[in-house]
Amino acid sequence: MLGAIMLATSLIAIDSTIIATAVPSIVADVGGFTQFPWLFSIYLLAQAVTVPVCGKLADLFGRKPVLLTGIAVFLLGSVLCGAAWSMPVLIAARVVQGLGAGAIAPMTVTVVGDLYTTAERAKVQAYIASVWAVSSVLGPTLGGVLSEYASWRWIFFVNVPLCLLAGATIVRRFAERVERGEPRIDVRGAVLLTSGLTLALLAILEGGHSWAWLSVPGVAIAATGLVLLVAFVLVERTAVEPVLPLWVFRRRLLVASGVIAVCAGAILLGLTSYIPTYVQVVLGHGPLVAGFALATLLLGWPISASQAGRIYLRYGYRTCVLLGTVVATAGTALLLTLDRSTPVLAVAAFCLVIGLGMGLTVSPTVVATQASVGWTERGVVTANNLFLRSMGSALGVAVFGAIANATVGTHVSDAPGAAVDPALLAVAVARISIGLVILAAVMVLAATRIPARVVEPPRTP
Repeated sequence: MLGAIMLATSLIAIDSTIIATAVPSIVADVGGFTQFPWLFSIYLLAQAVTVPVCGKLADLFGRKPVLLTGIAVFLLGSVLCGAAWSMPVLIAARVVQGLGAGAIAPMTVTVVGDLYTTAERAKVQAYIASVWAVSSVLGPTLGGVLSEYASWRWIFFVNVPLCLLAGATIVRRFAERVERGEPRIDVRGAVLLTSGLTLALLAILEGGHSWAWLSVPGVAIAATGLVLLVAFVLVERTAVEPVLPLWVFRRRLLVASGVIAVCAGAILLGLTSYIPTYVQVVLGHGPLVAGFALATLLLGWPISASQAGRIYLRYGYRTCVLLGTVVATAGTALLLTLDRSTPVLAVAAFCLVIGLGMGLTVSPTVVATQASVGWTERGVVTANNLFLRSMGSALGVAVFGAIANATVGTHVSDAPGAAVDPALLAVAVARISIGLVILAAVMVLAATRIPARVVEPPRTP
């Protein structure tokens, strides 16, 4: 079964990196430079709002049907992305792909929590980390090769055989016994959350570009989004089966891990969105070299994650996470030195340091949250952690996109083939780097609230 989990994980792992190196090629073909952050934000938003729903469905109906449905939707979204003829169509297709990813991501992590003890999970993490290690190299490299020598469309079509193989393997190898509950899906909460977050992203990404920040549209969109999110919180307080149970925000461990998840998601997607573009536009290298620079980030992550189990089993979760957040903060601080003359090897080295820190941070917090609850709550808390990471990624890309658009957007056309001023993009990346350092520092503070040890409830027979 571990092989099936690793194969399903590879779908998300590869897709998280393969598109990053293709952004300049996509923009050159279909235009929309100021809109390209939506390729990340809308995908992550769709994934984020799907994760808690799928976590609840998995606790009611089992992990297998949710996982297979996610793979099928992800396959459909990949085909639609590859066939897109304009940036708006591609953005819409990314929504479908994100919905599928929102089912796959929490299920693979939850299944690991179901099948293995805390000690065993430390070993399994090494295998899962190997998937990210291979994908971290394969994704950017494959994206760069396809963008440079074939077509960016193949970065999506390559998912088709992987989805088919993953689905077939899970059907054959994964058997589970589930006591099915009565389905009570919080439709009102899901609609309010999706609508509120969509308007929040719209206000952040388009504010100062499509309309002035304090204009009537800008204020109205932001205010409406805020009202919907407040309504969502009120609905969740009385919902029988809330899409995002508020009790998870009353436990110290879950709150601390949630803060770390938000910051880690924002840092990861901030780097994924702009490092490859920086290497290509500012430093003048091709997509293949840009892929290499990003690959070190996602290569360092699983390398350290594979060793994290040994650290938190011996020294405790807090020590492991503190070490990771400090290393990640040091890596983001190095990004402040980036300019138009920075060697690409230095960029890769900085990303490697950040990745090493993330590997010691993210995996231990997920394992700690899973260890703190029983089977019936494990899907919910896992989905909540991944939801917050996705939301951090979506909001991070939106905020960083707003920074980039404020710096570059007024000087570049959205028409296909429009050039971006390297000097302005270098300034935008420098400003984004400041935000990354702040987020990393917040992670350090949150890490101090992680318990050293977690008492795991008895396993369900």
